[in-house]
Amino acid sequence: MTTATLRSQRFKVLLAGVFSQLLCIGVARFAYTPLLPVMQQQSWIGDADGGWLAALNYAGYMLGALLAATVRSIHVKDTLYRLCLVLAVLTTAGMALTEHFWLWAGLRFLAGFSSSGAMLLASGLIMHWLIQHRQRVELGMHFAGLGLGIVLAAVAVEAMLALSMDWQAQWWAFSVLAVGLLVPAWRWLPRPSTVVTGTSGDKTAAAKPPTHTFMRWMLAAYFCAGYGYVISATFIVTIVEREPLLAGAGNWTFALVGLAAAPAVILWDLVARRIGYLGALILAMSLQVIGIVLPAMTTNLAAVLLSAVLYGGTFLGCVSLVLTMAGRLYPASPARLMGKMTLAYGSAQIIAPALTGMLAEVTGHYNVGLWLAGGFVALGALLLAWLRRVDQTAQRLDADAKAAVYAT
Repeated sequence: MTTATLRSQRFKVLLAGVFSQLLCIGVARFAYTPLLPVMQQQSWIGDADGGWLAALNYAGYMLGALLAATVRSIHVKDTLYRLCLVLAVLTTAGMALTEHFWLWAGLRFLAGFSSSGAMLLASGLIMHWLIQHRQRVELGMHFAGLGLGIVLAAVAVEAMLALSMDWQAQWWAFSVLAVGLLVPAWRWLPRPSTVVTGTSGDKTAAAKPPTHTFMRWMLAAYFCAGYGYVISATFIVTIVEREPLLAGAGNWTFALVGLAAAPAVILWDLVARRIGYLGALILAMSLQVIGIVLPAMTTNLAAVLLSAVLYGGTFLGCVSLVLTMAGRLYPASPARLMGKMTLAYGSAQIIAPALTGMLAEVTGHYNVGLWLAGGFVALGALLLAWLRRVDQTAQRLDADAKAAVYAT
């Protein structure tokens, strides 16, 4: 394979990951967020029901994430990845075929499962291909697809509302879009080969197990981060649309979240090189607190847009920083740590939307849920600040991140 051909193939492989994010995250998972207020206006669904459907979606994601962390065969992971692509299409179309709560619940659960294919399985398969072909292992472009997926969902719903399409017609339109996204996501990511050259160093890389103190407090902090993330991810469009002064700005606010999230991985990597992984996480979570609670404090449009930028620019950064730390602690098998971290993060994502939906139904607004989410993230940042001071694993990770400034 010539250098030019390899470069072209690398670009297509990375684009396959982007298209998988657009399909499984942007359509199958996040189309629900801008469509929720439309469905509430045109069907029977209430705040509590909307929260429970979101909770089941995240439960499906957690199951997929745990499965991705435990499966060792690269070929099985490839098969699961392609199954997730098909599930993303089918569950999107299924939402237009029924108004039965339990059928919707099953579809949202399977859609959540499919989103793990783009987020975790695709990243592992892409990394496998890059290592095999002696390419730089850089996944920033792949994870940028998550932010672009949010933009796609928001802009698509806004365009369809302009055409006076009802909620069912919008789910059908998303289904057609999903089929188009499936083709490059499927075809441009090659099936993995058995032999991977040049990876012996990875297989023998020594693990640096974290202390028990680090694991206990890191899991608690990541639970808090997951609680804060899911509230805005699920309800931000509904929250904005219910404010009379902001009506019509909900989808554009959600699009701004995606635009801010797209470059987040690269930017937070640079921040970590200056102040360490834990320092970067503390900063990201502190900014996220502001982004979460601003809509509860004011209905000023500029403040709400600032909230979208702060939230979008931090939630994906938190995930990427934790993924990087897992790789540092277990170079040969980061899934050893990510399985536990995903359980903590995912548990919060199941509890939070259901609780917030019920609170909104009782109070008539989402302010209590937003303050509660902001409080959880603030607590997580405080836990990390304490951990950074007292634990040797945290200090070692911060030193590793700063050392990257002088690498290469």
